[in-house]
Amino acid sequence: MQSPFEPTLLFAQQKDREDELHSFRSRFFIPSVPTAPTSFAAPRDSIYFCGNSLGLQPRQAADFIRQELEDWQQLAIGGYLHARNPWLTYAQPLRQPLARMLGCLESEVTVMNALTVNLHLLLLTFYRPQSRYKILMEAGAFPSDQYAAETQVRWHGYDPDDAIIEIAPREGEKTLREEDILQSIDQHKDQLALVLFGGINYYTGQLFDIAAITTAAHKAGALAGFDLAHVTGNVPLQLHDWNVDFAVWCSYKYLNGGPGAVGSAYLHERHAGNKDMIRLGGWWGNEESTRFRMEKGFIPKPNAEGWAMSTAQVFNMVCLKASLALFEEAGIDRLRTKILLLTSYLHFLLQTLDNIRFHIITPAEPHRRGAQLSLYFEEHGKEIHRQMTDAGIIVDYREPGVIRVAPAPLYNSFEEVFRFYHILRQFQ
Repeated sequence: MQSPFEPTLLFAQQKDREDELHSFRSRFFIPSVPTAPTSFAAPRDSIYFCGNSLGLQPRQAADFIRQELEDWQQLAIGGYLHARNPWLTYAQPLRQPLARMLGCLESEVTVMNALTVNLHLLLLTFYRPQSRYKILMEAGAFPSDQYAAETQVRWHGYDPDDAIIEIAPREGEKTLREEDILQSIDQHKDQLALVLFGGINYYTGQLFDIAAITTAAHKAGALAGFDLAHVTGNVPLQLHDWNVDFAVWCSYKYLNGGPGAVGSAYLHERHAGNKDMIRLGGWWGNEESTRFRMEKGFIPKPNAEGWAMSTAQVFNMVCLKASLALFEEAGIDRLRTKILLLTSYLHFLLQTLDNIRFHIITPAEPHRRGAQLSLYFEEHGKEIHRQMTDAGIIVDYREPGVIRVAPAPLYNSFEEVFRFYHILRQFQ
């Protein structure tokens, strides 16, 4: 069957003219390629395909920060009630746009802390080992998730080598087969307490079937939780309808919240609204109507915010607020459509290269990936990455041998995908 794509600059430029989201690129700062101090060449934009590690800065973020600085300057403590965005409830307007991306109720989302902190807090709620004590994970999960599971298991007195089940790809393969995941869940159902997966594997870029994994976990009598760091802002979800128990994510990747930006958490309403759920409590998770009585006795809010502990970190949320305004305007479904086109075009172009040797280990089927393609180099991967950097391409390298390439739909273009391919054609 003839490909709908062409390996030409004219084709890429035409696709950008047809792209109804193309104008969003101008609303972000694109890093420039560094030039030598003695160079008279004008700075040029880099090819930034690293939104899976750190999203770019929205141009309006500075205005959002300036506004909070002005309110702090002029109102001081009064800003909690009288700032243009009152700090007392600053996190609450962020929940609705996140809920739309994640396909859940606003009451099921809370914005707080950082990803691994939130993962630990929710594991304290959902991992309550007794006769069922095992956690099933993907082999090669992001290290933070591995460390969280390992230390939680040890906290409860179990040996991680026994209590943590890791599902690895089959011999000679790089990605997991869905049937192997589901079979392993069923195989360990008598001792399984929790299935804990990344929504997308950070190394391979494989998007997992969250709905199927959740259904299988529940059928086995276990709970299902997910790290959605590489999914949120990348792939639209339906967490509520899929019956997912809990999830956590960060805001500095596809959500463009800035380095170290605030994290978030989701709990299904059957858990979020259950005041008897075990948790660690804090003042900010207490029922709002009684919070300022300053009394003993923790009474959690009857929603996901009942897991919050501390005052909203305004200056750690403000850039996320700026970015979410753009997501609301663009729409997660339109962004997903563009992701599928961008990665399919990139996949098509990369397959025509014969001057450098690599394998695309991300699934070829577009619906099984997000914005990332992982290029596996059996040799010379670091050298190829250095050549990319020297050529003004910003991507990242992950051991062993993978260069991750992630064109983000809010600010990347088809022409950049073509330029990336054209530069790689010159490599030796």
